[in-house]
Amino acid sequence: SPRAAGLGLASMVIVFFCNSYYIMILVWGLFYLVHSLTDTLPWATCGHAWNTEQCAELFHLELCRNGSSNASAGTGPFNLSCADLASKRSPVIEFWENKVLRLSGDLSEPGEMNWQMILCLVTTWVVVYFCIWKGVKSTGKIVYFTALFPYVVLILLLVHGVTLPGALGGIVYYLKPDWSKLAEAQVWIDAGTQIFFSYAIGLGALTALGSYNRFHNNCYRDAYILAVINSSTSFFAGFVVFSVLGFMASEQGVDISKVAESGPGLAFIAYPKAVTLMPLSPLWATLFFFMLLVLGLDSQVQQGDRYGEGMGWHVPAEPRSLPQFVGVEGFITGILDLFPQPGAGSLRRELTAAVCCVVCCLIDLSMVTQGGMYVFQLFDNYSASGITLLWQAFWECVVIAWVYGADRFMDDVARMIGYRPLPFMKWCWAVVTPLVCVGIFVFHVVNYKPLTYNKTYVYPWWGDAIGWVLALSSMLCIPCTVLYKLLRCKGSLREVRAVWRGPSRLRPQPISAIL
Repeated sequence: SPRAAGLGLASMVIVFFCNSYYIMILVWGLFYLVHSLTDTLPWATCGHAWNTEQCAELFHLELCRNGSSNASAGTGPFNLSCADLASKRSPVIEFWENKVLRLSGDLSEPGEMNWQMILCLVTTWVVVYFCIWKGVKSTGKIVYFTALFPYVVLILLLVHGVTLPGALGGIVYYLKPDWSKLAEAQVWIDAGTQIFFSYAIGLGALTALGSYNRFHNNCYRDAYILAVINSSTSFFAGFVVFSVLGFMASEQGVDISKVAESGPGLAFIAYPKAVTLMPLSPLWATLFFFMLLVLGLDSQVQQGDRYGEGMGWHVPAEPRSLPQFVGVEGFITGILDLFPQPGAGSLRRELTAAVCCVVCCLIDLSMVTQGGMYVFQLFDNYSASGITLLWQAFWECVVIAWVYGADRFMDDVARMIGYRPLPFMKWCWAVVTPLVCVGIFVFHVVNYKPLTYNKTYVYPWWGDAIGWVLALSSMLCIPCTVLYKLLRCKGSLREVRAVWRGPSRLRPQPISAIL
């Protein structure tokens, strides 16, 4: 319905924010990739400028198990009591926190910019630009490699990971749910966020790219394939992560939940630790972080800690977003279709892509400072996740099922693919999905808590206020557009509703016509 243009605007705002902050996953990956090109991985040993006195490469906890808590667990100049070993930190964690992030103490302390990160940021955006500047056809050619290569690396990491001491305990921890978590509001919002992000629901990127398909493309079948492959890959990647976390917990003599804090950086702790345990570790590290780059650029692996924590699985957070140049491609397609200029040629598209990349890069400069992780988490938790996606998905279902009509939409899909989808789909659009979205949304709002980082730092009130501004910038697009359209409509409510429903325009159209 043209009167539901707010949905399209909201999705473009969400994708814009997502494009802005998600690139940091790739920036960190590139940083690790560059530091992998050495004889000895810098996060495998202590003694570097960023390491503290608490850094320990070997814990020797096996010597403590048959003695008291004050027993000796070392020899020579490194002789330490078991009580002292409990406070030691892995060089992998110190590399991430002290070298990569250089984290300050507060959101109000941005500190200095990291020039190495700035170089990685600019390089990454240049790569993204040249991946998408010619359009979907050039992007599609890259997919053949980027979609398959990560599976090869993950399989190799898993084969080695399951042979490590303690790996079985990590896998059991991964598979054993904690049902008490279902009583926590944050678990539900995280689970919903993970699913929506995994399938790019409410983001508009798949809608934009789908406009390039043939009219009779079987989108119904593709939706099932996407769901199965996506969730299966995420589930499989969890075994890789937790086999390593199990080993790290066994090595340090602590519970798996204590190995490292969950969050966007845990993937940069578990996986780097995994490659240090393999022969020719610099080679494996190079392959892995190269995989991470192509994975972030063009795959839909979603390994967030959000869905895992929904059942107490505590799955560590890997990149939890739509592919980077898929998101940028979708945003640019929306812009070009929203302001069509027939005959403008490819130069207009290339300039639009360049402006988009430059603007996002300027925003990202706030995330390469010492307080950059705090800014990143604000974007991650407010701008393109949680209640914003629930809000978006709810109104999309309302427009499709109740404004346009679920039966009419079923008929349209049938004309496209040659048969009607299962009746269950109609009930999902009309009842199930809206109720689930409203339920989780209300549950989250009622039990709202201020944002925290690593379960220790609590964001100030003004930090949460900035987050809500980011969230409302997309959420308010929907009611404000509806109100604006209603005020401009003439006639009775019955006539207005007829205009809202509109005729079925089942033919290939640009995004601007759909919105």
